[in-house]
This record gives sequence, structure tokens and C-alpha cells, in this order.
Amino acid sequence: MQEIVGESLARRLVEWGVDTVFGLPGDGINGLMEGFRRHRDKLRFVLVHHEEAAAFMATGYAKATGRLGVCAATSGPGAIHLLNGLYDAKLDHVPVLAITGMQETSVLGSHYQQEVHTTHLYQDVAAYNLMVTNPQQMPAVVDLAIRNALGKRTVAHLTFPNDLQVAPIGEDPYRHVSPGTPPKSAANMAYPRLSPDPEEIARAAEVLRQGSRIAMLVGVGARGAREEVLAVAEALASPIVKTLPGKQVVPDDHPLTTGGLGLLGTRPSEELMEECDTLLMVGTSYPYGKYLPSPGQARVVQIDVDPSLIGMRLPVTAGVCSDARLALRHLLSLVDRRTDRSFLEKYQRKMGEWRADMASLRDPRRHPIAPQYLMGCIDEAAADDAILTCDSGTIATWSARHWTIRGDREYYLSGNLATMAPGLPYAIAIQHAYPNRQVIAFVGDGGFAMLMAEFLTAVRNELPIKVVVNNNNAYGQILWEQIILGYPEYAVRHLRPEADFGAWARACGAYGVKVTDPKDLPGAIGEALAHPGPALVDCDVNADEPPMPGKVRYEQAKHFTEAFLRGQPRKVATLASVARDKINELRS
Repeated sequence: MQEIVGESLARRLVEWGVDTVFGLPGDGINGLMEGFRRHRDKLRFVLVHHEEAAAFMATGYAKATGRLGVCAATSGPGAIHLLNGLYDAKLDHVPVLAITGMQETSVLGSHYQQEVHTTHLYQDVAAYNLMVTNPQQMPAVVDLAIRNALGKRTVAHLTFPNDLQVAPIGEDPYRHVSPGTPPKSAANMAYPRLSPDPEEIARAAEVLRQGSRIAMLVGVGARGAREEVLAVAEALASPIVKTLPGKQVVPDDHPLTTGGLGLLGTRPSEELMEECDTLLMVGTSYPYGKYLPSPGQARVVQIDVDPSLIGMRLPVTAGVCSDARLALRHLLSLVDRRTDRSFLEKYQRKMGEWRADMASLRDPRRHPIAPQYLMGCIDEAAADDAILTCDSGTIATWSARHWTIRGDREYYLSGNLATMAPGLPYAIAIQHAYPNRQVIAFVGDGGFAMLMAEFLTAVRNELPIKVVVNNNNAYGQILWEQIILGYPEYAVRHLRPEADFGAWARACGAYGVKVTDPKDLPGAIGEALAHPGPALVDCDVNADEPPMPGKVRYEQAKHFTEAFLRGQPRKVATLASVARDKINELRS
């Protein structure tokens, strides 16, 4: 058969090493689907139930593998549905190629059905954004789009009109009146190794030598530099604070780390930021300035591969534009091991107390089930190389504090977009990428309900993902955000009865169970993890358990009190939960 544009696209994706496309067909991409069909032996098309999930899957795939994620959707509404997942990719700096359809060129501008000009729509989300209008552009524009996505760690977008998709690839429909020629390219690109400038790294070392109370703040940009991060922290006697997306950079039980920062972080990390006189930031442009050192308090060294991010949050004394691993290796050779370990030891003691407090909250006697106990059961039963995906909301708090990074464990969530519902699609994509690893989605009932049809996608693709639903029958994070502003909660709890998502899992042909008694929880988690196929545990948890910040500030306590005085419902249940938590912490 004569090669058409749709086939040229599919062939080029294969040449770039792409093996999976997540998407949903439609008449707007039938020519592209024919191209995918012709290359189905090398290019797997994962059929989803909602295009938003396809974009989340491409994003999760890219986050976990470092490779290009690819998603496809039809013209008009299909392309629109991709956007939320694509913004997740853009804001978390991962490479994703979005492929969409467009109405045929002869009807454009005539208000034709589904005529949505996606290049305009995608102008903000995509760094490379093109409607292909001539077969002669193929396949070089595919190379350009992919290089932009990989090189800039962001979203690229190609849209193909219907008639162009089925046009012969050799067709040359127009006279060439300009001195230019159709682009020619190959499926390859060069990846520069960004070594630090010697003067920059020497300046950074000097700033660190002068510091007496040094803290490290590491983000996901330091993901591949665990050994180097630990070595530098050991030499500087510096506690390591982690951003939430950077949770997997170093093990949570390592004596050098004080864990996360911010509303979901730890009390020692927050106090460390208040006391340090020198801050070494590696692979992060942490956005929550209230949790960073006050202006003038600390001198800052920042290492980042993107120069535009250096100095974005705090005035930087020494900036180093470099790959984190290379910069830290050079830095290690320039700093001496500190003999005074008192600052580090102080925060190691504080962290020991924090870990004891957190362990005390995983109380198996509490009813309704404490969400900390649910996450603790998962943590204890999961494999040492398990991958946890998480939705946004209170589940992010419980996973941040009670999912322990150890061994080769990994952790993924929507970092900067903080959108609901990516946990399940992430898990599906990552299980595709790593079929022999344990992949667990820890999701809330709100996020799961948004894209729960994708559990059926996992069943139909025989993917042994494990889904645990933290079911409080409410939008828990929004509830507490309303209270922390000083207002009583409103319109954030669903009417009873609570959903039984275990029944949905069984209806899909998978393992599914509903848990309401804490005594049944360890067994249910163990059975789900041991099940050879997809499995789901729907656990009813205490809906009045507040995700308390690591360190309660005066303003937060004041607004909390104001909300109660203004008529916050369920005051008794909430205060009882807080009291039980404090009693358990005191016992610890």
C-alpha cells in the first residue's frame, strides 16, 4: 500500500523509540489510526475511556521513564479533553507529544462541525505547536516536535487535517516559489552534558564553606543524583529537606533527611528553614516562599539545569547552571568534611521525635479508620521497589508522611498543577512501562470517581495495578482549605450513602473489596497486593481527620477557631479526631 501521512507519523514515532500511544479514536483522526494500525506490531495503541486520562497516562509514562510520552485525540472535543493532562506535563517539566485531528482543509473557516482551531487552543501549553498542511513537511516536523518536547522537557503538539492524514506521503501539491526547501531531518538528537562553570562552582563552594548552619533543599531535578546528594550533605553536616515531587531523591528513613516541606511537610523541615544561615537548593524552584528562609536570613546557592529558574524564589548568592549530579560531584571535591555536627544532630533528634509522632497516628484501634493507618498498611505491605502514584488532596498529605521511600521505591503525583484524578491513569501508564514492578495508585474517592472508567482499561489490558481508595465521601482538602481561611465548610461533602468502589471493581472482573473495620484492613491490603491481576481496596476513612500542617502557625490556629465560631458543622467529631491524634503523639 502507498504510504500515507498517518503511516509516516507512526513510522517516525517508532524510529524515535516510541512504543506506546495513549488515546481515543474518532473520525477526526481516522487517517492517523490507519497509520498506527499499519505499525501495530511495534507501536501499541492503548485505548482509554476519556482523553484526559490519555494525557495523564502520557505524562505519567514520561515522569517514570524519562522518555517521551505520546497521546492522541480526535478533533474538537477530543483535543479539548487532553488539555488538563498536558498542563500537568508542562508544569512538571516532562516531555509529552500531543497528536490531534483537525477538520479537512477545504472546510476550514466555514464554521464546520467540531472546527476548533487547536493550534490557538494549545498556544499556551505547547512549546512546539503546528498544524501540518503539506505532506512535504513529513516526517521532519515530527522530529522537530519531539526534539522540542525532549530538549525543553515540555509539551509539543501536532494537529493533522483529515484530508492531509490520508494524503500520499510523496504528494507535492504546490509549486515551490521560495528559496527554501521542505525540511529534512532524522530521528535523533544530541543531549548536552551541562557541566558547571568552574568559577560558578568555586563561588558556590566558598559560600558553603562560610556557612555554619547549612540546609539542603532538593527537588525532582536531583532525582538521578541520590549518591551525590547524600555525599555532599554528609560532608557539609547538612540536613536534607525534600520537595514533594522530589520525595524519592533520598530514602525517607535516612538519618540525613528531615523529610518534606510545606503544608504536607514535617515540623523539623519547617524549623530548619527558619534557623539555617545557608541554603543549598538542588533541582528545585520551590514555589511556596512562606516556607523558605526570610529575605536576608540565609545566603543561597542554587543548582539547576534551567538558568531561568535560578534566583526565581530567593536572591541567590551563587548560582550554578548544571546537571545536578555533575555539579554536586565537582562541589564535593571543593568542600571539606565538617567536624562540627551539632546542627545536624539537633535536627536528627527532632526528626526522631517526628517519626515517632507519625507512627503513633497509624493507630489500628481507631474507628472510623484513620487515613494514616490506611497509608501505613500500604507502606508496610508494599515491595521495596514499588511505585506509588497519588492524587491531589488529603491523600497527598497521608502519602507524603506515611509512604516511606526505601530501596528502589518511587513516588509520582501532579506537582505544580496539583490536579485531581491523575493517580489511576499514572498507574496504568507506569505499569505498561514496568510490567514486572508493583504499581499502586493511592487515590481519593473524588479523584477516582472522575476517571474510574479507566480501571476497566486496566482490566482489559490485564495490567495488575493495585488501587486503594481513601474514601471520606468528601473533597477533603478543599474542606480544610475553607476552614483554614476562617470559614465553615460548604458544599464539599457528598450525600450518603458512600460509594462502594469495590463493587465496581468486581463488576469489571477484578478483585474488589470494601473495608469499614480497621481489623480487616491489613488482610485486605495484603490480598490485593498478592492478587495476580488488577485489584481495588475501597476503604472508608475518618472524614473528620484534619491534615494538620507540620507546624501550626498562629494565623492558621486563629482562622481554624473562627471557622468553628461561625458555624462549622461536625465540630465535635473534628475536635475528637484532633484530640486523639494529640493523645497518641504524647504517648509516643
